[in-house]
Amino acid sequence: MRRILLSITLALGLALGATACASPTEPVALDADTVVIDVRTPAEFASGHLEGAVNIDVQSPDFEALVSQLDPTGSYYVYCRSGNRSGQAIDRMTALGFADLTNGGSVASASSSTGIPVVTGP
Repeated sequence: MRRILLSITLALGLALGATACASPTEPVALDADTVVIDVRTPAEFASGHLEGAVNIDVQSPDFEALVSQLDPTGSYYVYCRSGNRSGQAIDRMTALGFADLTNGGSVASASSSTGIPVVTGP
């Protein structure tokens, strides 16, 4: 009986874990009106960013002021170098009333999952 309960518990754990964790490179279909935001520094942005992305540096002192100019009811896909700063940006945007936010992780993961090419320049 104990072996059966252990098997059931293990099977349920694996099933729940498989549905709760998405792969960072899982394809993401962005709506046409989704704004893609790169929250890295301007120099990092210039070295390679997703085509069409807007650069709003999360480490800039005017981050909140710049983000406040965006529509809080809009849809936003946020990425950075590793996913850390995009997570920070999402936390700060959530505090400002934004709700539809997706963390794209790194620029490479964001490109891979969205299919948006990485371009260089301003």
